[in-house]
Amino acid sequence: MNTTRALYVKARSDELQLFIAVIESGSISAAAEQAGQSPSAVSRTLARLETKLGTTLINRTTRRMSLTEEGKYFFERAKAILQDMEALEEHLALRQQAPSGRLRINAASPFMLHAVVPHVAEFRQRYPDILLELNTNDLIIDLLEESTDVAIRIGALADSTLHARHLGSSPLNLLASPAYLQRHGMPRCVEDLLSHTLLGFTRNEGLNQWPLRHSGGDRWPINPALGASSGDTLRELALAGEGIVCLSHFMTHHDIRDGRLQVLLADFNSGHRQPIHAVYYRNTQLALRIQCFLDFMQDKLRIYAQ
Repeated sequence: MNTTRALYVKARSDELQLFIAVIESGSISAAAEQAGQSPSAVSRTLARLETKLGTTLINRTTRRMSLTEEGKYFFERAKAILQDMEALEEHLALRQQAPSGRLRINAASPFMLHAVVPHVAEFRQRYPDILLELNTNDLIIDLLEESTDVAIRIGALADSTLHARHLGSSPLNLLASPAYLQRHGMPRCVEDLLSHTLLGFTRNEGLNQWPLRHSGGDRWPINPALGASSGDTLRELALAGEGIVCLSHFMTHHDIRDGRLQVLLADFNSGHRQPIHAVYYRNTQLALRIQCFLDFMQDKLRIYAQ
């Protein structure tokens, strides 16, 4: 049991509040007046608290009182515990309200189309008073300039003044259509890719480092024979049999399930996963409509956890 939890178990919240009142008011009599109790009752509460904890918290004389070292530590932790309790009560109270208002979401078009749009009907049924606005942009945007409440970003986050919440992660897979494999054959090892048509990104060169284990490491850099700026464009090219692509599972899992795309070189996959974050301004982190959406999306993204 950690120290904070041990303090909470041994001391009741009313005892913590009274102890803090004594310290902040500067005297037992002042704390007693605030609490509507007699000074003797407050003294008994402090004595009972010290007995529970097995230590002296306050050195008391007829003229002055001062915190012991243990008392100083307990005072800081007691305040933190009460603040946590107040925050929890506030959060639970908010959850009883019906979330409402306009909620502007921004995400790259592949994520919006494949990971958000399929769940919009359920979200709207659950939260009918939230007015959704879904905007797409494949570049990092300024939330304030674009009037955005939440932006969903795929991949590692740069340092930012924004608040970020991790929603999940999605594996990357090498994929090709059955038609392409019938014409060009199945690659059996990483080096076999050198004789295949590879599809890659034109804007984000980091996405052309495929997660494959080989003699030189666990990333395989490619030079695309055919490039595109959009993941959805690359997906369509792969579906059309134009080559081998490396895409995130969130946008291709239905294609894999239905046999339109086939996973390649799974035994060589280094297991890299793309983190998925929601970013938003810190002063909006308690907005109930935002909290509901983040909880909802985090739950939906659990299918990629394995």
